[in-house]
Amino acid sequence: MKFTALFIFASSLLSCSGQTSGTTKNIPERDSIKIEEASAVELFYSKNKGNDSASKSLGTESNGSLINGKLLPFSGPNFTYFDTSSYLNGRAFVNQNVKEILLESYQELAKDLPRRKFFIMECSFKNGGRLYPHRTHQNGLSVDFMMPLLQNGAPYYALDTIGKDHYFLEFNNQGQYSKDTSVSIDFNLIARQLLILDKVARLHGMMISKVIIKTELKDELYATEYGKLLRASKIYVVQSLTPVVNAFHDEHFHVDFLF
Repeated sequence: MKFTALFIFASSLLSCSGQTSGTTKNIPERDSIKIEEASAVELFYSKNKGNDSASKSLGTESNGSLINGKLLPFSGPNFTYFDTSSYLNGRAFVNQNVKEILLESYQELAKDLPRRKFFIMECSFKNGGRLYPHRTHQNGLSVDFMMPLLQNGAPYYALDTIGKDHYFLEFNNQGQYSKDTSVSIDFNLIARQLLILDKVARLHGMMISKVIIKTELKDELYATEYGKLLRASKIYVVQSLTPVVNAFHDEHFHVDFLF
């Protein structure tokens, strides 16, 4: 089900994906491609990061639009956008307030967890509207976040740099990777990140309106130290999803913000 539904999405993106790094002197061809991607990303950001005018999110997440959408930076000290082709196809725009919330929340996470890396997934188009195959993400207030992973209790990043193929990954109902059960979702860190996101959002006159995560994973999420605080908070984690939407949210969690 998941592979079929995502096929069109994956094939619609450009073939380039992954992170960008390196130098231009005496480098292998593969590294040269990464440098070309880095240059393309820098140019795209400089041309599309937006002006100083305020953003306006119109309508709803599932039927809306965005005025003066702001492009997220591709990376920062402790975060990276998950896929180059998705980024260059303009799928990383958000409301200005959401951009500020994300950047400030990563700054706070960096203070407490200076070595931990995070990955942002798809957001919205510059002017909002349908972002296939997502049913929401239409007005700049929706953000997908990659599940942080652990292996033997240590942060695990090998699955985080595969670009658009990340949406194809599957985890069981205990949060273990289907192809290697030694790799599992760091539920405690997800809860911690959500609490920080909501705290920062409220400083900007916003809040988290809902969180979407595979429903079978909620017990694992709430069982953790920060998960208990999450459950006691006012952050709403969706309790029931259609089978298709539920299947999509095992390798990432979705957050909608609200003014």
